[in-house]
Amino acid sequence: MNRTALTVSLVVLGLAAFVAYLTLFTVSQTQQALVLEFGNPKRVITEPGLQYKIPFIQNVAFFDKRILDIDTASQEVIASDQKRLVVDAFARYKIVNPLLFFQSVANEQGANSRLGAVLESSLRRVLGGASFATVVRDKREELMRTILSQVNREAEPFGINVVDVRIKRVDLPEANMQAIYRRMQTERQRQAAEFRAEGEGASRRIRGTADREVTVIKADATGESSRIRGNGDAEKNRIFAQAFGQDPDFFAFYRSMQAYEGALKPGDTRFLLSPDSQFFQFFNSATGKPGPGGASSPSAPAKPAGKPEAPAADTDDIRPEQGAAAGDAAIPERNISAGEGPPQAPQAP
Repeated sequence: MNRTALTVSLVVLGLAAFVAYLTLFTVSQTQQALVLEFGNPKRVITEPGLQYKIPFIQNVAFFDKRILDIDTASQEVIASDQKRLVVDAFARYKIVNPLLFFQSVANEQGANSRLGAVLESSLRRVLGGASFATVVRDKREELMRTILSQVNREAEPFGINVVDVRIKRVDLPEANMQAIYRRMQTERQRQAAEFRAEGEGASRRIRGTADREVTVIKADATGESSRIRGNGDAEKNRIFAQAFGQDPDFFAFYRSMQAYEGALKPGDTRFLLSPDSQFFQFFNSATGKPGPGGASSPSAPAKPAGKPEAPAADTDDIRPEQGAAAGDAAIPERNISAGEGPPQAPQAP
């Protein structure tokens, strides 16, 4: 009897556990559930906890309460200025009404498909009415807000709330990109050439101004130096004149010593001058003047005392000396009988 009661108890407990397994289910904090009875929704569960259902009659569909992502494929959009753009965007959404979500799209795969089509059509409408510069630079945030508003309005029947829409990338098609790059490069080169030309002009102006100022400063300095040099030369000449007036002999000696120092340099210095030249006056005399001890000019030949008579001779025997044949003037022989004597040699100094 005891064994039979234990067996029955175990069977009852097994059946109860099996029924509990088929009846009870748990909804986590990141989920929301929809109880279906033969495919028809009966109850929406949004709070986490332990829930129940009728086994074999009802089943449960779970939906995520977190923010979900949808990433669209790259697509070409023609802007208002007829430029083709390659746009890549994505969106984030939440399931706010599980019943409406189940009735319209059934699951997340259907939601991504329907919402992706809505997002692409909204991108084409909004970006097609804007220019290239507006999309790329000027009003990109405003355009994304407009797209978000349109997508939210169209996704409301799906039980979805779109949280954010972002444009990841806006590029030109590959065929147009190279042409745009070349045009941009040409434009930058033109601007660089303008900047270089402006800089070259400014440098020339600065250089011209500097050269003009240098010329003026040099001219002023040259004039000032000439004036100072003239004053110095005048003062030097005044001092020399005063010194010359005090002692002319010393001044002459000092000037001669300066001339000797400048002319008689070490090395092969040669002069072809007469020994009695004024340049060597202090070599010939200590005072630099001709005197009794100094050099004197050679004396003139003395005149003969009388004219002795020349011996009688035939005048035909007088012949020119050999010097006449060399082109010199013929020297006639003196007539001794006429009283002319031979010339005397000049006196020694």
